[in-house]
Amino acid sequence: MKKYKYKARDKAGKSFSGEVEASNESVAARLVRDRGYILVDLKLASSGLLGLAGKMQGRVSGGDITAFTRQLATMINAGLPVTESLQILRLQAKTSMKVVVTQVLADVESGESLSKAFGKHAAVFSPTYIALVQAGETGGVLDKVLSRLADNLEKSQEFRGKVKGAMIYPAIIVVGMVVVSIIMVVFIMPRLTELYTQFDAELPLTTKVLTAVSDFMINFWYLVLLGLGGVYWAFRVYTKTRQGKRKLAELMFKIPILGDLQREVVLTELTRTLSLMVGSGVPILEGLAVTAGVVGNIIISEALQNASKQIEKGFPISYAFAQYPDAFPYILAQMVSVGEETGKMEEVLSKVSHVFEVDSEQKVKALTSAIEPIIMIVLGIGVAFLVVSVILPIYNLTTSL
Repeated sequence: MKKYKYKARDKAGKSFSGEVEASNESVAARLVRDRGYILVDLKLASSGLLGLAGKMQGRVSGGDITAFTRQLATMINAGLPVTESLQILRLQAKTSMKVVVTQVLADVESGESLSKAFGKHAAVFSPTYIALVQAGETGGVLDKVLSRLADNLEKSQEFRGKVKGAMIYPAIIVVGMVVVSIIMVVFIMPRLTELYTQFDAELPLTTKVLTAVSDFMINFWYLVLLGLGGVYWAFRVYTKTRQGKRKLAELMFKIPILGDLQREVVLTELTRTLSLMVGSGVPILEGLAVTAGVVGNIIISEALQNASKQIEKGFPISYAFAQYPDAFPYILAQMVSVGEETGKMEEVLSKVSHVFEVDSEQKVKALTSAIEPIIMIVLGIGVAFLVVSVILPIYNLTTSL
């Protein structure tokens, strides 16, 4: 959403000025005219720090979308028209979501379909979301599709919450280690170095290394920041390229435990989404194409695209999946084959999604169990290094006096 400043006058000729929020200039002009004013001037409002803060506050979270979908599904299931449901949700939504709902309502009231109105907000509603709503409108089962979509969003949010929650403790420990190391190197070591210099103490190798690192960071801190910034920028640029995305994905898949965990997390979302799309009447090829565009791993995305081409040629879905073992494990191809034979693809995909979810949760527990002793070992080595570097020279000084 953008803010536009306008100057206008009413029918009596009196001048007015103000601001209006809209997605583009033409919509902003229409909103001003709808107020009964004659538009004189319209321009984009400048945005400084307050504008940046407004953008941060105006972001629509996944929880907002999930709550909106559940409420909309409940109202439509109760027999309320779409426009009336959107009017009620507009009153209940918080500021960021209210702006989106207001525009969706205006588009629907002007005659557009709900899926097309959602499609104008690609940053809020994913292609999968829009495709499912469109399938529900086409099949006349929008209420059922929205209910299942809300269930899917709630399950996905709960699953991502479990994965993130399990990684909080290791992340806090690592951040703490980094902060303590920086404090030691930047603030404590320079004072100890002055003490060692005054007494002309013989320093062990570990102390010399730590002192050298401390001096470099203090005297050339700007080079450290520039170096870190340059590495981060180069990494971001490289990983935005197709080759960089593939290399990063291949590297992540090769990491013990973590690689399998990442693949199963992606496959959990993939199979759950496909199950929902198939059950909502979306053709399998369209479902694969939409899913390939939103899946967060290029290896699996390319495998889906290639599998779609083979399915178009007449090959079974299970056969197409089996050709890409790096992306799809054997159990997925096997279960899809069962779904093809029994005609229960939706149910089979839902069950295999549950299998991947359970495996992912077990791997998360195994990962956190493995990380904790590793962190303790690294922390112990770091503490031992600091003790030797700091305490040993002081001990040598006291014994020599």
